[in-house]
Amino acid sequence: MLRAFSTAATGMAAQQMMVDVTANNLANINTNGFKRSQVDFQDLLYVKMREPGTEVSSGMKSPSGMEVGSGVRSASTVKVFSMGELMNTGRNKDIAISGEGFFQVSMPDGSIKYTRDGALQQGPNGELVTTSGYLIEPAITIPTDAIAVNIGTDGGVNITTSAGAQSVVGNIQLARFPNSSGLSSEGDNLLSQSEASGSPVTGTPGADGFGTIQAGFLEKANVQMITELVNLITAQRAYETSSRTIRAADEMLRKAIQIAQF
Repeated sequence: MLRAFSTAATGMAAQQMMVDVTANNLANINTNGFKRSQVDFQDLLYVKMREPGTEVSSGMKSPSGMEVGSGVRSASTVKVFSMGELMNTGRNKDIAISGEGFFQVSMPDGSIKYTRDGALQQGPNGELVTTSGYLIEPAITIPTDAIAVNIGTDGGVNITTSAGAQSVVGNIQLARFPNSSGLSSEGDNLLSQSEASGSPVTGTPGADGFGTIQAGFLEKANVQMITELVNLITAQRAYETSSRTIRAADEMLRKAIQIAQF
């Protein structure tokens, strides 16, 4: 009975993790380029009273064993990089990736982060930056005399000046990873490279398996409210069931103590 206490407690802790991850998914349902996370669980060690195939009598072996598990644990949280809905904003500096890849963002310390959020703005000197003010990589600057900016599906940033001249002032490059789920979340809609993600491969949008750029669109979160609410209800019911297991074990232990007192 004492084992039931600790086993049920692991179940409650695991479902609490499920609720926490689901709450974060729902909180970011309107976050540009957000990718939902899912929790992977693993069962814990088993106490083996008898191994399968143990000889129970002369010439006879048990077809099954006897073992009792120790509960469950949260093994990892995995980001799901399915495409989110593309929302038409009509703003020429809003861009979305239709397919695989990440925008590259240059940080103040010189490191490179990655994002699917393409809500770009112009800095005070005409440079293209994220909503947090970080420069995109490679850096692209819009001249002050530009009266129109158009971004092509290949990432080319085309401008038209007040004199009517047209030119390409830069090209947006994308990056991809062998294991995108291994990227580390940093906040500010940014992801960073890790040992699990592997090294990035950069390239031109629309070439070598990279997605294309869709100007005037933003990628919304890939969170499905119905799915998350079902996960929330499932986790809540599993948590309640584990707590009832503790109460049942407590009642059995109480009765065992009462019997011992006679």
